[in-house]
Amino acid sequence: MQNSTMIQLLGEFIGTAIMVLLGDGVIAGVLLKKTKSFNDGWMTIALGWGLAVTFGVFASNSMSLALLNPAVSLGMVVTGELEVSLFIPYVIAQVLGAMFGSLLVWLQFFPHWDETEDSTEILSSFATVPAIKNPVANFVSEFVGTFTLMFVLLIMTGHNNFGPFKPVLIGLLIFAVVIALGGTTGYALNPARDFGPRLMHTILPIKNKGTSDWAYGWIPVVAPTCGAVVAAWLSMNLPV
Repeated sequence: MQNSTMIQLLGEFIGTAIMVLLGDGVIAGVLLKKTKSFNDGWMTIALGWGLAVTFGVFASNSMSLALLNPAVSLGMVVTGELEVSLFIPYVIAQVLGAMFGSLLVWLQFFPHWDETEDSTEILSSFATVPAIKNPVANFVSEFVGTFTLMFVLLIMTGHNNFGPFKPVLIGLLIFAVVIALGGTTGYALNPARDFGPRLMHTILPIKNKGTSDWAYGWIPVVAPTCGAVVAAWLSMNLPV
């Protein structure tokens, strides 16, 4: 594999790891018992995730396309902005980065897992858990959210022509989508962000963690992917 490709993959790994460390970190701080930020609420989570994505993109922007998201990566393949040959390597780097980021969250909050009895709160600190479990409604929610993210991303930036404000624009967009629409499913918007940490939840020895709920786990993977692809196709076929 060429050195330039390895640099891109390292960028995707680092950016995704930072994004998940900060994003899942803010959720853990809000949900886990005896933290200083316990019960800070949804606004803190939405703002935290917006900033998490901003600084994840900042960290990787000089090395790669800073996509940090398999669904967005596939959308960029559809628009021709990511080579097909790079799609699978990008996804692998993103998933591994998400796994590493969630491992760091586990270490950061190590004594607080034992203090938290609610297995749903523990799982929510890793992966997404819907407010009301309804597969059709949950799928639609993740599809609409990711479609909105991808469509606005492409239209607002002229297909990855962001300029120097790329990380801030993406972070603000994430914040807007999460605060407006994310209350239904906790919003993955990103297969790697859900799958990688959910896998770590399965692997790690956490007291009271309960099930990793893999029966739901396909929705935050498939629905965002479908939403991103449809948004990318539509953005390429608008009359301009």
